[in-house]
Amino acid sequence: MDGLLVLADGSVFEGEVHSGGIASGEVVFNTVLSGYQEVITDPSYAGQMVCFTYPHIGNYGVTPEDDESDRPRCRGVIARSMTARPSNWRATESLPAWLARHGTPVLTGIDTRRLTRHLRDAGSMCGAFGPTADETALLAAAKAEPGTEGVDLVSEVTTHDWYVRGDGPLHVVAYDLGIKRNIVRELARMATVEVVPAGTSAEAVLARRPDGVFLSNGPGDPDAVNLDLGGLIGWVPILGVCLGHQLLARALGGQTYKLTFGHHGGNHPVRRLATGGVEITSQNHNFAVVEGSATAADTTHVNINDGVIEGIACRDVPAFSVQYHPEAGPGPHDARYLFEQFRTLMERA
Repeated sequence: MDGLLVLADGSVFEGEVHSGGIASGEVVFNTVLSGYQEVITDPSYAGQMVCFTYPHIGNYGVTPEDDESDRPRCRGVIARSMTARPSNWRATESLPAWLARHGTPVLTGIDTRRLTRHLRDAGSMCGAFGPTADETALLAAAKAEPGTEGVDLVSEVTTHDWYVRGDGPLHVVAYDLGIKRNIVRELARMATVEVVPAGTSAEAVLARRPDGVFLSNGPGDPDAVNLDLGGLIGWVPILGVCLGHQLLARALGGQTYKLTFGHHGGNHPVRRLATGGVEITSQNHNFAVVEGSATAADTTHVNINDGVIEGIACRDVPAFSVQYHPEAGPGPHDARYLFEQFRTLMERA
């Protein structure tokens, strides 16, 4: 049916809604050309609605093998065009049918270029979409949304139970702050991985005598996450990714801030300062570390587009982190060496 997306600043975009009722959340855009299923199932999108800048998605359908979690995690999907007739031997279902089965709200037919330009200039903001007749209600829903700043979204996506994956010689405890399955697969190539809830204490983790601790990606504001890393830093090698990077920086005395429209895509260039080389990276985050605020660590990687800190390494203890996703899924594999770097750190400890 005819529908509207209404942003909190009153901007209106016409399209077609594919479910009844009103969907609301913080609206962000993602620039990937493929990998839409991985994006939609990434728990880091909790509380958000994703606008795909690529004009046509769904052409290769969906398959359970590409899920990054057990279901779609975003509040809604916004696209210019979405095909219901996929063409790929791996496909088990069309994208529209899969989204409908999971009850994920969908808006298509809008001018996604105009929306992306607006968010790029004005910044990510809350919005709501639904049937055309509900414009007043849509604006009210958009304004009522709290957004992601100051909101604890990790508690919505973390596991409630410990579980184990892999059988490698090393032993890694991975904090599930919204962990992607591809991260667990990469860690399981070298270790037996125990995935634990976000609220697990340092004492409980150290009691498992791990060779290393992994801090995963996840949604929302690092300021709102109650995770005390003080009891782990210096006692066990640590690797943090995305939200885990921000939390490690905060534990080292650093500060974080919200980016204007975040980094969401599979083509962000990052310079590795140790070599001067450039990595094309997969990213999905709204917050970043204030430069120089984590005084006990050195900056290791920098985003070439805007200068945002993309990696840090502690000087005196075995701990490092990156803002981007070395496991990709979707995206390039330029940064997979970081898992080997983590392995080396654990083997030397």
